[in-house]
Amino acid sequence: MLIDQHLKELEGKRIGLVMNPTARINGVHMLDTLISLNVNITALFAAEHGFRGDKGAGETITNGIDQESGLPVYSLYGNTKKPTSDMLANVDILLFDMQDVGARFFTYYSTLRYVMESVAGTEKEVWILDRPNPAGGNYVAGWVIEQQYMSFVGSYPIPIAHGMTLGELSKMAAGEGWLQTEEEPAIRVIEMEGWHREMKWKDTGLEWIAPSPNLPTPEHAYVYLGTCLFEGTSISEGRGTENPFLMIGAPDFKYPANDMRALSDKYNMEIEPTVFTPVSIPGKALQPKYEDQDLNGIRISVNNETSDPVGFGVELLHIMLNNSEHAVTNVFLLKLAGTEKVLKASVPEDWGDEFDSFLKNRTQYLLYD
Repeated sequence: MLIDQHLKELEGKRIGLVMNPTARINGVHMLDTLISLNVNITALFAAEHGFRGDKGAGETITNGIDQESGLPVYSLYGNTKKPTSDMLANVDILLFDMQDVGARFFTYYSTLRYVMESVAGTEKEVWILDRPNPAGGNYVAGWVIEQQYMSFVGSYPIPIAHGMTLGELSKMAAGEGWLQTEEEPAIRVIEMEGWHREMKWKDTGLEWIAPSPNLPTPEHAYVYLGTCLFEGTSISEGRGTENPFLMIGAPDFKYPANDMRALSDKYNMEIEPTVFTPVSIPGKALQPKYEDQDLNGIRISVNNETSDPVGFGVELLHIMLNNSEHAVTNVFLLKLAGTEKVLKASVPEDWGDEFDSFLKNRTQYLLYD
């Protein structure tokens, strides 16, 4: 849509790109595409996993030079998470293009937040090249994060699965006053054509390009909405295997067949007992939990994408904790879940009044039917 309808508007402008490997058209990276169209690219900005996507989760990104284009790359995932005035000195418009997964704890929207805040009060603009929410635009689930647990993995008061595109979410952030700015930034959403809220990823016909090294398929990204909670425990979330977030386990886990059968039936998820061994994988999982140890665990498969991965993840969390004698939780679980309720609600029946308010408020910012 940018290239078909808005390319002329970039003429005479200095363009910065906040992108990663998911910023592709027909297999070609947007950077290469725009350079071939003589767009004046002056700076690149790298979020978590790096501009070229060669960094694992949590690995610090440093400033440098993109070897293929020779352009400067500024890190937005290290000591500096918000673009500085020096970084933006040669930029008029920032193009933000990254594939999100629809989870509050997925950090790309937090990077976008800081990018938007960085241009507030200037003449610079942020253009968001919108992309589908892989879980669909109607799936919303999870507690709205409480103020004391807000962080880079939870920077807006939204549920775990928000059911919005990054364009819609950014409009809501500006409209609801969630940005820490005195002036509203100049943001523009380049909308998609042909996407509808009921669509899951398979309905789009688009190629899946992993938005994170640990989310290699849409199935991984879908289940991740719930099983990411295991990152806040001593139980392995499957990093260091070929199926992170689909493989969950611990050395002392004892498989409760009846509980797992009931959980599988309730959420249309297939759950099988397995044994797996996490190993260190450069660029994907360095020193994962229980590295080189055999773990007793489960393998998850999605039977039906109309299921509820967040509710599934919460219930699975309690089953795994109750059947792993030495398993513990830590404060990161509260940041991921956004509330201490995750420790008590073994079966999430109600996400609370704040959830209902979010559903009502978001309707005015939705861009797609």
